[in-house]
Amino acid sequence: MRETDTRTGHVVVIGGGIAGLAAAHRLLDTGSRVTVLEASDRLGGKLLPGEIEGVRVDLGAESMLARRPEAVALAREVGLADRMQAPATATAAIWTRGALRPMPKGHVMGVPGDASALSGVLSDEGLHRIEQDRELPPTKVGDDVAVGEYVAARLGREVVDRLVEPLLGGVYAGDAYRISMRSAVPQLFEAARTHASLTEGVRDIQARAAQNQQTGPVFMGIEGGVGQLPLAVADSVRARGGEIRTGVPVTELRRTPEGWQVSTAEQTIDADAVVVAVPAYAAAALLGVEAPAAAAELATVEYASMALMTLAYRRSEIDLPEGSGFLVPPIDGHTIKASTFASRKWGWIAEENPDLLVLRTSVGRYGETAILERDDADLVALSRRDLRAATGLDAEPVATRVTRWHDGLPQYPVGHYARVARVREHVSKLPGLAVCGAAYDGVGIPACIASAYAAVDQLGGDLASVQELTANPVQSLHGGGGE
Repeated sequence: MRETDTRTGHVVVIGGGIAGLAAAHRLLDTGSRVTVLEASDRLGGKLLPGEIEGVRVDLGAESMLARRPEAVALAREVGLADRMQAPATATAAIWTRGALRPMPKGHVMGVPGDASALSGVLSDEGLHRIEQDRELPPTKVGDDVAVGEYVAARLGREVVDRLVEPLLGGVYAGDAYRISMRSAVPQLFEAARTHASLTEGVRDIQARAAQNQQTGPVFMGIEGGVGQLPLAVADSVRARGGEIRTGVPVTELRRTPEGWQVSTAEQTIDADAVVVAVPAYAAAALLGVEAPAAAAELATVEYASMALMTLAYRRSEIDLPEGSGFLVPPIDGHTIKASTFASRKWGWIAEENPDLLVLRTSVGRYGETAILERDDADLVALSRRDLRAATGLDAEPVATRVTRWHDGLPQYPVGHYARVARVREHVSKLPGLAVCGAAYDGVGIPACIASAYAAVDQLGGDLASVQELTANPVQSLHGGGGE
């Protein structure tokens, strides 16, 4: 197969989430003919627009990191520039030790440069333990280390349990004591490798951030919800000649002398190249014949499930604390792991119905499956119980919605970066094949888009972007350094 075939021939993209759609959008820039095949009956993956009481809301991810360029740039390219909005308020809290406490500032993913930054959240003992970091001998990190394990060794478990855990849990629904520091918080990993003291390393990160101060909001939303983004990308792909088909599961992927055959229940499609943009378990099934080593690696990727409860109240009946919501450390023993005051956070929600106040809560972490087996009424009741305990909210919601995300978030345990490198090494041996999505380089929207663009570059023979992402994954949550 000629190398140019992958740039100007027919490329099939398997998966219609934001990664697959971004890949299709970029492929059209190369002159390729593009067909997107999505197994489900809708596009967007974990980005899902919906409504409650006639107000548009997100039923999946609700914001995108604006300190990375990919998501914001793509939104502009597909005509959403005028609809992007910064949060109306970014003042959050943490519900811990029996009270809602202001979210600390001046930390990197919960790790402070100075113990005083966490005053009010940690006990006096916890603050004193942080100060011991400068006196401890260096802690080796090797090729990778768990975030919780390393931070606890340097600063004590209280920092991890009260702040690092809920921050990471909000992104990965995972366990901080298992999550790879190299993959999930690369800034901290580099600091750990180059500084004897972790707090000194954080102060260095903060100093460099201050020198390269970025203006503008950390996060962005889109009027009507970020679930509008994949729909706009899909519209752009169609308008430029790309074909998108939903309800078409791919059953088999085979190499041929001319390229690839992509089989569905109804037909076999010939392609010059294929981008596999589906979750790891689905990619493993598709690659089992032609790339068994890559499939074996992908089959080991674990996922966490979660549920989102969206609740609408009459504004006149409730009196919430200020801010955009709060996080909940697992150690405190509550059911919900976070709550977002959506009407406070996103201006369009308040504007669409000023008399309504919409909240979101979430439940479910890695290893927790029983909670998602509860029926909708139980999940709403559990959310209301915790909301009452945290904020005093005791009103009856006028409407509720429960959205379950089974196997929604890939886990990044220690060694994840090495596994991704092995997957890509195996895939690179097959011309005209590339993989992308949340299972590889970061779970946030910009990370998925960057992964998609790197996959397109790989098809054209340019491996620089893939190599850069594999070595330096995209941090999916801004760390709060210096803010």
